[in-house]
Amino acid sequence: MTRCIETCLGCYKTCLATAMNHCLETGGKHTEPAHFRLMMACAEICRTSAHFMLINSPHHKHICAECAEICAECARDCRRIGGMDECVAACEACAESCRKMAA
Repeated sequence: MTRCIETCLGCYKTCLATAMNHCLETGGKHTEPAHFRLMMACAEICRTSAHFMLINSPHHKHICAECAEICAECARDCRRIGGMDECVAACEACAESCRKMAA
């Protein structure tokens, strides 16, 4: 669980920083509403998943399952747009870790 918490927090920081810096500064496809909302949703669900695991809530499995789904979607969209390899890697790692926690 500790590893998953760290992975979620890392993804939260990466998605938020990438959206607020790289995407806003680059513009174009990077700031299209659907993509930008997805990045914000990904950052927030990662933070929430870490929180639920930190407080040892039995509901963390449900949150982690949703986190895995959103992270996978965010990774695909960031790959599609391009130039966000760090975000793609963080989202893929988090999706995999959260899938295991949800099982």
